[in-house]
Amino acid sequence: MISVLSAVAEIERENILVQTMAGRQQKAKEGKWNGGFPPYGYKLVEGKLEIAEDEAEIIRIIYDKFVHTSMGMAAIAKYLNGQGYVKKARQNGSLTAFSTSFVKGVLDNPVYCGKIAYGRRKTEKKEGKKNEYHIVKQKDYPIYDGIHEPIISVNEWYAAHERRLRTGVRNLKTHNIGHEYVLSSILKCPVCGASMYGNVSRKKKADGSSYRDYYFYVCKHRKLVDGHKCDFSKQWSQNKIDNAVAEVIKKLVKNPKFADAMKNKINSKIDVSELEKTLDDLKKELRKANAAKDKIADQLDNLDVDDAQYESKYDDLQNRLNKMYNKKGKIESEIEDVTIRIININQKKVSGDKVYQFLSFFDEAYDKFTDMEKKQFMQSFIDSIEIYPQEQPDGRILKGIKFAFPIYFDGKETREISWDKENHVECATLLVKNTNP
Repeated sequence: MISVLSAVAEIERENILVQTMAGRQQKAKEGKWNGGFPPYGYKLVEGKLEIAEDEAEIIRIIYDKFVHTSMGMAAIAKYLNGQGYVKKARQNGSLTAFSTSFVKGVLDNPVYCGKIAYGRRKTEKKEGKKNEYHIVKQKDYPIYDGIHEPIISVNEWYAAHERRLRTGVRNLKTHNIGHEYVLSSILKCPVCGASMYGNVSRKKKADGSSYRDYYFYVCKHRKLVDGHKCDFSKQWSQNKIDNAVAEVIKKLVKNPKFADAMKNKINSKIDVSELEKTLDDLKKELRKANAAKDKIADQLDNLDVDDAQYESKYDDLQNRLNKMYNKKGKIESEIEDVTIRIININQKKVSGDKVYQFLSFFDEAYDKFTDMEKKQFMQSFIDSIEIYPQEQPDGRILKGIKFAFPIYFDGKETREISWDKENHVECATLLVKNTNP
């Protein structure tokens, strides 16, 4: 019954979504703004877009530099910040510095040449997930003539769009195809805290016969949205960092106390008794609501049309029936919500158990993994990794690790190990020395 109710609720959601989107598309066809914050360079006046001259100058500069010079998006953002231009703080963006993503958003939006785009982003259900959705950018979408005044010409926008198509292609790997940067995005820069990414340096061997690739983790040194630029220039060897993190996990799982606690964690049951009791109570309420609804419906059917009070009784019963349908719908929605919560809790436990089970034979399995498999495991088990700006006198590199799942360390359950905070003997055994070139 719950499955049927969930399916009905999902169908109703889809119907509402279709009807809403049809109305929005019709509005776009008429050239009207579809709601939400106006794009930078415009302001909303009685629901219509009008040019905001104090912002429009920036839009014109961005298109002029991108179309008529060799400057890329990052260079344009750097130019604007360097020339003293300040981005106006708005509801959908309180930062006053220009970023590459802001320039990209401006160049990809046809609203600036007097058009209205519909369906640039679409909410889609996650494959294999129940009641989970995400926003997906669409490659193709309709564009309609808008009723607002353009800031740039149509020719200028299409010239920018054509260059975006030429330059917005991800470069293919030129080094080892099977190689992956295992800790990219979860390894954090010690200066700015941004995610570090991989970089490769290709050098000829001493005999000149072939090349050898050297892999590093680096900070991109991008100018941050607050206008400051990260100055961390050290490149950490990928092998050194990867091996240091793997060594920490190996020492964790080899600890007998950790192994025992891990087994208990896997075998433990999640208490969802309160949610299950709530679900039972809601089902009872639903049965009562259905019985009351049926009773009112019978009373309606049995009304005497010759009764002088027929109209009044009919209206009264109809109102009561409508209220009962509303109550029934609310209960059904609550049943669906509680059911989903129970399912999600159990699924989360299953996901955690899989990680813990793998950890039990981490030492034997990890070295046999491909780079991609190592990356998938690390990024499902670890949230972030902090490192020191320089190697410490005792050879330490790692400053702290935050885990995605609780782990047992030093006799307690925790999600974080920090070598700046811990002074225990057990912690000292986890300090990784500079043993891997």
